[in-house]
Amino acid sequence: MTNDTTLLHDLARLTIRKTSVSDMDNNVYLLTSKETGAQVLIDAADDAPAIRSMLAESAGDSARPVRLALIATTHQHWDHIRALREMAEETGAPLAAGSEDADAIETGAGVRVDVRLDHGNLGNFDGFDLAAVHLRGHTPGSLAYVYRDPEGPAHIFSGDSLFPGGVGNTWKDPQRFSSLLRDVSERLFGVYADDTLVHPGHGGGTTLGAERPRLGEWEERGW
Repeated sequence: MTNDTTLLHDLARLTIRKTSVSDMDNNVYLLTSKETGAQVLIDAADDAPAIRSMLAESAGDSARPVRLALIATTHQHWDHIRALREMAEETGAPLAAGSEDADAIETGAGVRVDVRLDHGNLGNFDGFDLAAVHLRGHTPGSLAYVYRDPEGPAHIFSGDSLFPGGVGNTWKDPQRFSSLLRDVSERLFGVYADDTLVHPGHGGGTTLGAERPRLGEWEERGW
C-alpha cells in the first residue's frame, strides 16, 4: 500500500492534490479553491486515513477555511469506491457520479448518490467549475471531470477511461472498445488542446499532446 500525497499543481486559482492509495495505486484527487476554500474530492477509492490526511494538509491552500463541497466518483468499479461511504458519513458532503453508474455505486458502497450526472453537466463550486464528460465503454456511466484553468491548460481527471498509452480496459469487447475510443477521441481530443493535462485513476499522468499521435495505433490494435 502507498500513501504518496503530493501537491500536484499550485495554480492561480486552485490547488490540486493527489494521494495514491491501496496496492492498486488508485489516485485520489482534491481540488481546492484558493479564494473560497471550496473543495471537490475525486474518487474516494480507499484508505480513509490517507484521504483525511490530504484534507488536513489542504487547510493552508485557501485564504478561507476549506470545506468539502462534493465527492465525485469517476465510475462504479469497487476499487474506486471503497472509502466512499466512510468519507461521505464523516464529511456530510454530497456525492456525484454518472447517471448510468449511480445505482451500482449505491449498491456497492452502501451510499446514496445525490447528483446523477450526464454528459456536459457543469458544476460551480464557489470559485471554480467542473464539467462532466461521459465516456462510455469502461463502464456504462464512466465520467471524466474537467477543470478549465482560465490562466493555463485544462485538467482532465479521466478515471479509468484514458491513461498514458491507451484507453481503459474494455475486456476485449469490440463494441465497448469502439465506444470508448470514439468518446475519448471526440469528447476529449476533439475538444481540448494538446497542453491539456490528463490525471488518470491509476499511475502517472500525461497530456493530450503526448497521446494524440497514438490514436490511430490504439484503434488498429483494438485495445
